[in-house]
Amino acid sequence: MQQRRRFSEKWLLGFCLGFVLAFNSIIHAGASIHEYRNEPFTTQSDAFFFHGGSEGLYASQPKSKDKTNKGKSFIRFDSVTFVRTKESTNNVNEMQQNTGLVEAIILEIKDSKKIGASFNKHDAICCTPILSKDLSCKVGEVIIQNNPDNPGWPKRIKTFFEGKNEVVNMPPLSVDINSTGMYYLYFMICDPQLKGTIIKGRTIWRNPEGYLPGKMAPLMTFFGFMSLAYLVLGLVWFLRFVKFWKDVIQLHYHISAVIALGMCEVALWYFEYANFNSTGSRPVGVTLWAVSFTAVKKTVSRLLLLVVSMGYGVVRPTLGGITSKVLLLGLIYFVASEALGLVEHLGNINDFSDKTKLILVLPVTFLDACFILWIFSSLSITLEKLQVTFLFQPPFSGFVTVSNEP
Repeated sequence: MQQRRRFSEKWLLGFCLGFVLAFNSIIHAGASIHEYRNEPFTTQSDAFFFHGGSEGLYASQPKSKDKTNKGKSFIRFDSVTFVRTKESTNNVNEMQQNTGLVEAIILEIKDSKKIGASFNKHDAICCTPILSKDLSCKVGEVIIQNNPDNPGWPKRIKTFFEGKNEVVNMPPLSVDINSTGMYYLYFMICDPQLKGTIIKGRTIWRNPEGYLPGKMAPLMTFFGFMSLAYLVLGLVWFLRFVKFWKDVIQLHYHISAVIALGMCEVALWYFEYANFNSTGSRPVGVTLWAVSFTAVKKTVSRLLLLVVSMGYGVVRPTLGGITSKVLLLGLIYFVASEALGLVEHLGNINDFSDKTKLILVLPVTFLDACFILWIFSSLSITLEKLQVTFLFQPPFSGFVTVSNEP
């Protein structure tokens, strides 16, 4: 018993640590307003590279007006600034106009192979004097093969440093999206003297109906319908509950709690997505509540199925000695689900290693399997005992004690 208790305490401690890790990882990620906070460029092949964001965007509506954002889909560069190191300015002429180039490249996922010389069986990203003869590119710029089916794409936007200036501001501009697809934004530098350059500012990504990313846009409609469905279900359940209140047992109160939790969950998710769609960033407080209600509802619903399969509230008044085990399983499942939900909705999942993702996903999967096995094994035992009881005893007149102990 002591070994089992120590094992359970270790599992609970591990999940609690995972929950704290997930909570500490909360940042404003996944929003349609991508913020850059003095972030460095990384080396990739022969270029310096920074991933500015990626979103699924729908094409602008044909009747959209130029003076309003309604119906327009675009990527807007808002106060994007590049800062190079002081050492990189030592070898440049103060009177020289262009002394460094940073390129912002917007492309669809289908055009990803058009960046660099991969289409020419070469690993280079930047144009060299030798490649310029074969590929007709400009030396010192990123090699881009234009899409003949979509002239002007992938889109290239150039920003030049001037003289010995260490800071350059990218001019505010918007790129209209006229084709539905998955879009990526990359900032690239081919000049080796610009090593150590950092980026700050933000870009704004908008769909025709709002700032909600394309992959999330259907979810707002889904949770809107689910809110109405839960409202109808709650009303019907309440009317039946009142009508037959004399025959209500404790199990019905637990079912009412699950329905109430479901109503709050879908309402919070709808409000969260609606707020996200109108502002461009996730409301952290609302998302925290939505994730918590989801974790609580999932836990309570699984516990309810488990105890009903054991015969609680139907053929037995209590769970006996296994109550603590059921509650412990529910507590561990809640912590694991909450941690996974926080990382999925408020954390930048791309910043986590595969091992960290596995630590968060595997416990929930394993515990779901435990619930399923325990539910079906308990249900099988309960039905078997009930068959034997009703075959050899008078008609049912109260609770029948069914042991669920192994």
